[in-house]
Amino acid sequence: MNGATMQRLIGMTLATFAFSSLGGAPLETRSGELAGRVDTRSVDVRSAAAPIDVTALLTAARGAPPMICSLASRAVNNWGWGNGSDAPVTPLAPAVTTTDDRRFRDALSPADIQKLFEGIGSDDACVRELSVRLIGTQKAETVGGDLVTRLGSSDAAMRTVAALGLGLVEAPNGVDPLIRTLRDQSTDVRANSAWALGRIENGRALNPLINLFSDDAEKVREAAVAAVGHMESTAAVGALIKVVREDNAASVRRVAAWALGNLEAREGVDALTAVLAHDADARVREMSAWALGNIQDRRAVPALSAALRGDADERVRETAVWSIGNLEDRSSLDVLAAATADRNPSVRGTAAWAIGQLDENVKAPPGLLRLLADDNTDVRLKSAWALGQLEDASALPAIRDALKVEKNDRVRRALIRALTKSGESSQETLTQLLSSSDPAVREAAVRGIAGARSFDPWPWPWPRPRPFP
Repeated sequence: MNGATMQRLIGMTLATFAFSSLGGAPLETRSGELAGRVDTRSVDVRSAAAPIDVTALLTAARGAPPMICSLASRAVNNWGWGNGSDAPVTPLAPAVTTTDDRRFRDALSPADIQKLFEGIGSDDACVRELSVRLIGTQKAETVGGDLVTRLGSSDAAMRTVAALGLGLVEAPNGVDPLIRTLRDQSTDVRANSAWALGRIENGRALNPLINLFSDDAEKVREAAVAAVGHMESTAAVGALIKVVREDNAASVRRVAAWALGNLEAREGVDALTAVLAHDADARVREMSAWALGNIQDRRAVPALSAALRGDADERVRETAVWSIGNLEDRSSLDVLAAATADRNPSVRGTAAWAIGQLDENVKAPPGLLRLLADDNTDVRLKSAWALGQLEDASALPAIRDALKVEKNDRVRRALIRALTKSGESSQETLTQLLSSSDPAVREAAVRGIAGARSFDPWPWPWPRPRPFP
């Protein structure tokens, strides 16, 4: 493809979808990062969306390099299960990864929809990819029937992309046809059909999906397990426990651990603790740690503590400490305090956050105070926030000392919050803060004087661990 065509494709993608991808979606801030600086009210920019020229878009897509097509197709997103969770098989295969959020789209004309259905039968993977993604932005009642018809095609590639489309639009009329294609000879068709049924979340599909847990193809088992994890039914817990313990593919065990956590299945605690301790794959252990934290059963504390102390993988340790914090178990204070000395800053920072989760009437451990001088800014922020949560007056000298040398604005504001919530009331300290040349410091001091709760909910350094499949 020549440079002009490539440029035209990229330009058209940006022009076509940049505004419409924001339509109806609120501009949200992450607490502790942008709060107070950005207006978080919903912004509807649908009126600014450029009309989609389907013919020109698909013409420009033909022959595009997979990477360019991947970037283009990411602009056509649909409601999903979180970043990183897409159908097992797409026309571009591994070359494309798409985030999966619902965007509000204006309905396409019947003529354009017809062009898109012609596009999913193209011999060009990029055209098929963009076509099915755009079909996926339409209402199920508009395109579901045509997708069901194509699910019965004699061509396996067409059945695969039709299943993808039915999942994207979450078509209720696709449930029974998709259940039938769970027995398709094509691995790709079975995998996409399982994925689509998970998105539609119809209980009739539960048992057929569980039957796929023994499928010969890893990606089919993985898609079926993930789908069951979204069914909100405890009937599958026993089968999921068997998968997380016995499946020979780490990717499938990982998704089974996620499913047990997503279902908050207390019956799975023993299996998950065993997997956390013994599974050879770090990503499976990480997901098991997350699942135990999401289930919030304190029987998991010993296993999580052991992983925090001894697992070689930093992601496992970080997720274990997050889970302990999520359990808000005060008996774990010593374990969390020890984690403040972890060699990895993400673990140290999450340990500080977890200690803050224990809230008031907990004496700040020395390790948390030492984190106020950590080399990592995020660690210092989380430790300052945690001290504010604990409201421990004995920590005031350490907080004052840290404030004298801290250069980061966000950390300084968090330290002032910790000061005022921990009982700082000396006229000298407050006068110095109010006389600061830094308006952010003065503002934080006023907030503190106004009352300890005036800071809530900011700063809120929410930790990172969210290892969804």
